[in-house]
Amino acid sequence: MRVIVRTVSELCITVGTLIVLFVGYVLFWTGVRADSAMSDQIDRLHAEWARAGDRPRTAAPPRATGAAKASKPYTPGEPFAVMYVPRLGSTWRKPVLEGTGTGTLKKGLGHYAGTARLGGQGNFAVAGHRRTYGDPFEDFPRLRPGDAVVLTDGTAWFTYRIDKGPYKTVPTDVGVIDAVPRKSGYPRPGRYLTLTTCDPEWGHSHRLIVWAHLDATQPVEAGEPGALRR
Repeated sequence: MRVIVRTVSELCITVGTLIVLFVGYVLFWTGVRADSAMSDQIDRLHAEWARAGDRPRTAAPPRATGAAKASKPYTPGEPFAVMYVPRLGSTWRKPVLEGTGTGTLKKGLGHYAGTARLGGQGNFAVAGHRRTYGDPFEDFPRLRPGDAVVLTDGTAWFTYRIDKGPYKTVPTDVGVIDAVPRKSGYPRPGRYLTLTTCDPEWGHSHRLIVWAHLDATQPVEAGEPGALRR
């Protein structure tokens, strides 16, 4: 009997140790790796934008013939913009990548494929983890109407203003990322932004949503928008 009790005790200690190590991995190590991955994505973008800025430009852009040429599609799993949310802190900045797959969201925020392009007509929808993998949207519930969400793609700054949220719904409520988002209160097509994350904080039974409209656009040459200088 003593041997059995000792064996069970040792097993409990081993299992408890493994659980503690796993929790430590989830809470700490995934965050360290994600922060490094997000910094790498932003560095890549800045390097690409710098190279593009060094390229010689023609005296005048070629004239368009017929319909305007479509913009180059975003590459799945690759970064294309950086997001800033002043409400979440002066140092808060995250890369935005194309797609919302598990691997993509480990490296930053994910753009829902099929939704509008940044600054474009329709609904530019973006998802991010609330917890783990850098906790990019840990403070999502702090967002309020009137808050700015600023993004840049290296050529322009896009300032969106939150109109509604955080709004709580279920994962199957895909209408929240429609071109005219359901429940957003927007009466007609426009240039919108939707941000989504999980709820509760350590679960995923629901989603938190905020909706915003495009408030201002300016070239990067004009400097940072006022929302980032406050």
